[in-house]
Amino acid sequence: MENYLRSIKINRDITDSTNYYERIPAISSINQLDFNKNITFFVGENGTGKSTLLEGIAVKYGFNPEGGSINFNFSSRNTHSQLYDQITLVKSMRRAKDGFFFRAESFYNVASEIDDLDLWKYYGGESLHKQSHGESFFSLIMERFRGNGLYLLDEPEAALSPQRQLSLIIRITQLIEANSQFIIATHSPILLGMDRAEIYSLDDGEMKLVKYEETESYQITKMFLDNRDGVLRNLLRG
Repeated sequence: MENYLRSIKINRDITDSTNYYERIPAISSINQLDFNKNITFFVGENGTGKSTLLEGIAVKYGFNPEGGSINFNFSSRNTHSQLYDQITLVKSMRRAKDGFFFRAESFYNVASEIDDLDLWKYYGGESLHKQSHGESFFSLIMERFRGNGLYLLDEPEAALSPQRQLSLIIRITQLIEANSQFIIATHSPILLGMDRAEIYSLDDGEMKLVKYEETESYQITKMFLDNRDGVLRNLLRG
């Protein structure tokens, strides 16, 4: 399947150095970013810009900055950056029939909007506020994500147990087989281990493709699991 979103370009001729995203090294290094696989991960330490970049792509595509589908149009507080103004999307001839922008930090606001619009019946038949955070997100991806779509997920693991992250891998795979594309910002070493994915790291002040085993999420988790007692002794010494 040809991806719905093939690449993005950032127009450096009209960027404004007073905007905070221009002071994020990895973002300021990007001129063009290609999406060659059905699953693209953004990974990096806190503050490296992965959520800012995902937000810019989402807003440029037409999603609500706080999350939701293309048709959502609400604002609890206008805090998104102007990065989307500098982004050009390079789309394929194929048009996505579905799409959703999930943000862990503002999903409560999206759930409230779903209730206000009386749309809860499309999300599992029960108000998302009557479910736990993890259950409500899983209802979203199981009931609302229909396939043939572009789905942008910002730190989906924040709501999910390790077991549910494994279930999420199954669901993402099903949706990929149903002609979908995912772009995901994550710290999860479980999700990052998916096949048929490419991983862009924003660490070290640049945007670069890396292998799974090169990510800090994998390396630190492996180090801890392999030598838990030693790691804890070093951390707590003194």
